[in-house]
Amino acid sequence: MPKASIVIPTLNEEKNMNALLRQINLKEYEVIIVDGHSTDKTVEIAKKFGIKVLYDDKGKGSALRKGMNASAEEIVITMDADLSHRISELGLLVEAINSGYDICMGSRFILGGGTDDMPLHRKIGNKLFVFLVNSIWRANYSDLCYGYRSFRRDIIKKLNLESDGFGIETEISIKSAKQKLKIIEIPSFEKKRMHGTAKLHSLRDGWEILKRIMKEVRV
Repeated sequence: MPKASIVIPTLNEEKNMNALLRQINLKEYEVIIVDGHSTDKTVEIAKKFGIKVLYDDKGKGSALRKGMNASAEEIVITMDADLSHRISELGLLVEAINSGYDICMGSRFILGGGTDDMPLHRKIGNKLFVFLVNSIWRANYSDLCYGYRSFRRDIIKKLNLESDGFGIETEISIKSAKQKLKIIEIPSFEKKRMHGTAKLHSLRDGWEILKRIMKEVRV
């Protein structure tokens, strides 16, 4: 039986796909690619590996929601396609859920974590958002906008996620705190994107995250 389902949103990641899928033990993990209608060979490469491919063109959040809802295993992991996440950390994400946690969140800002792919202005923005969320919901997060996470599958429906874009991780963190779920952070090291162009835009997506925080305050 697979250990977990891994959901990976993609958009024109053909230069990363071969290396990424070769690193994942496909006998141990169900992999679901949710593609934003790539114009390169991303989907073709995924299908050569026998990967389940879904389509969604609304944004990262919408893609993750669709993939998580389509997962077959009791543990669901979300990760990026750009080779920035270390495959060696998959076992930690699985073990945390098997140990009784509802959600396990990778963190770049606790002992053992780090990042090679975060300019100063994004670090400042992330710290500000972490401060706001921790202050408002009495949480204890060290990282907020990082997508390497694992979930008990039944928790996903309880979160009732709705974000279509890059606010999805913030929404997950806030709703998890609101529902007092059992959460653990593990150290994670973020490498530089291997190939291609990052999809995140600091001002646009930072504003989206702030809007999500403000919306959750009102709910």
